[in-house]
Amino acid sequence: MNKLIGILGGTFDPIHFGHLRPALDIMQQVGLSEVRFIPNRLPPHRQAPRLNDLQRAELVQLAISDRSEFVFDDRELQRDGPSYMVDTLQSLKTDFPDATLCLIMGMDAFNGLPQWHRWQSILELCHIIVSTRPGSELPGFALNAAFSQNINHAPESLLQRSFGQILLQSVTQLDISASQIRNYLSLGQSTQYLLPETVRDKLEQAYAE
Repeated sequence: MNKLIGILGGTFDPIHFGHLRPALDIMQQVGLSEVRFIPNRLPPHRQAPRLNDLQRAELVQLAISDRSEFVFDDRELQRDGPSYMVDTLQSLKTDFPDATLCLIMGMDAFNGLPQWHRWQSILELCHIIVSTRPGSELPGFALNAAFSQNINHAPESLLQRSFGQILLQSVTQLDISASQIRNYLSLGQSTQYLLPETVRDKLEQAYAE
């Protein structure tokens, strides 16, 4: 059986428990072999990160250092131009030809999927795992007949083919945002209990400089 590799991309500006706990939930519930954390260098649909590439890379590595199944991947930081996920997935398919890739995203990101570069090609390269919360509603584009037939709640569906499935997976809900953390830091307020202590120490040092 091909191993399932989770892919979690983002600015991670900074990484926090709202990234980490859902990733762990999905890994355990779905049976992923690993989750690769991939910070992007130049996000196509949002402002440039407040923290620089080296800072964000260091914080991600600190945050996941206690779990061997969590892997830091810097391929987007090393690539010029906008950080398009379709390019990242193609690169991963080259590196892991026998693995099944599973792109992890929240419902908000999934709602915006049609705005992603070559978004339909993404579903030809991987499965998508959407972390859900009570009351989450699917976006309109996901409700057409051709698309909705690939949406399900059964993790075993990811083993039936190597791409194209969309799994809706309930996870621990933590209402934490990177912008909230940055706001606390700019006001000199504590970020305790929002992110790992090793990350918090480094982050507060960076903001103090």
